[in-house]
Amino acid sequence: MATSQVETVSTGADKAKLAVAVVLAVGAIVAFYLLSRQGSLVQWAALLVGMAAAVAAFGSSENGRQLWAFGRDSWREVKKVVWPTRKEAMQMTAYVFAFVAIMSVFLWLTDKTLEWVFFDLILGWRK
Repeated sequence: MATSQVETVSTGADKAKLAVAVVLAVGAIVAFYLLSRQGSLVQWAALLVGMAAAVAAFGSSENGRQLWAFGRDSWREVKKVVWPTRKEAMQMTAYVFAFVAIMSVFLWLTDKTLEWVFFDLILGWRK
């Protein structure tokens, strides 16, 4: 990627942020099931709010910032890709189908030849 990779040591605050993120995610899932009698709207609201809080806690940690930077760099690289035109894609697909057809005939002929050599010539078994 374009950014330089620097190895950082996790601090106690980062570990605490990750622990809070995990607790919030688990709490959101538990709340979803415990609030089943309150209705689906309350259930889903509790789940979404809890997961959003977990994502926010994770995003504020060093690991979250690194993940965000990785995603940003990956998106930049995807923008650099030169995609083939429709004509090029169709031609490559035709080449692949032709290769598969030719290879399947070759493997079938090889299989039948080896079958004939081993079973008819060497072992003398007749079908």
